[in-house]
Amino acid sequence: MGKDLSKMTLEELWELFPIFLVPHDDQWKDNFNEIEEMLTGLLSDQTVDRISHIGSTAIQGIWAKNIIDVMVEIPQSADMKDIAQILEENGFTVMSAEANRISLNKGYTENGFADKVYHIHLRYTGDNDELYFRDYLNEHPDVAKEYEALKLRLWKQYEHNRDAYTDAKTDFISKWTAEARKEYGDRY
Repeated sequence: MGKDLSKMTLEELWELFPIFLVPHDDQWKDNFNEIEEMLTGLLSDQTVDRISHIGSTAIQGIWAKNIIDVMVEIPQSADMKDIAQILEENGFTVMSAEANRISLNKGYTENGFADKVYHIHLRYTGDNDELYFRDYLNEHPDVAKEYEALKLRLWKQYEHNRDAYTDAKTDFISKWTAEARKEYGDRY
């Protein structure tokens, strides 16, 4: 049995959970449907406006980390901490918490990644740039391939530094999210 995750340094966690990319897998849609059903059940007594598949696994045809990112949008009147607590009580772990955003995960073990890994992004409704970025890349395969190429270039460089990997993609994501917002208006 490995070391308790809560006792590991960030560097140890990044070593145990490196950045890794795999070819697109149609199974990701089924994995999303499975976690969406679980979240809907767990949060049945809460007001949830939308549960969405986001991140690279939601973009057709590109390499991605084999992790399903899910955005759960709740109304401003909901208590985000209460919802996070329900998820924690059901096996999710808080990764980060800010005033208006809480991220949780499921599928990280002392021995590495489980077969299915999920990142849950709790947000207030409207804080959803990821939906615009996802749709834009799905509707513009040439831009999706540019994003894939960027991710593949950054993969080995930042294999054990998730923050640097994410930061290195920020300009690309910001540029195309802005384009998507112009093109789609108030889609969401």
